[in-house]
Amino acid sequence: MKISGEGNINYLKISEDSGAEDLEPMAFAIHSLLGLPTTMRSLNKKGIRLEKNKVLDTNYTGPVLEEALKTNKLVRKIPDEGQYKGKAVIVAPLRSKEGDVIAAIGVVDLLAALDIMSLFDEYPGIVEEVEKAKKEIYREK
Repeated sequence: MKISGEGNINYLKISEDSGAEDLEPMAFAIHSLLGLPTTMRSLNKKGIRLEKNKVLDTNYTGPVLEEALKTNKLVRKIPDEGQYKGKAVIVAPLRSKEGDVIAAIGVVDLLAALDIMSLFDEYPGIVEEVEKAKKEIYREK
């Protein structure tokens, strides 16, 4: 992802040759919004894997990312190999204006795998974080 400026306009660019460093700003934004493990790669280069607000891998690919890149379709599945083996994931292709696949981004799919107890085991502070965020959002003024 390139951050460029023309005059007073800033913009981001992703290409099929973007690497982990280029993809990191978008991947982190989505990871920050959802708070879920997030992966992203471009068509021609491996990408990035994020968990718990940390970059864990800058040379990442996975079978579901690869499938989304190959089919240019949204993929929901439980992979039988890779880092997220046995966990439901959802991966969406990022497309050009012409509809060609450029990259793919994926997250753990909570709606498909709503196993709350295992989620709480992996992220033990989640209830506390949710309650704290709720108080901040709905703080009475």
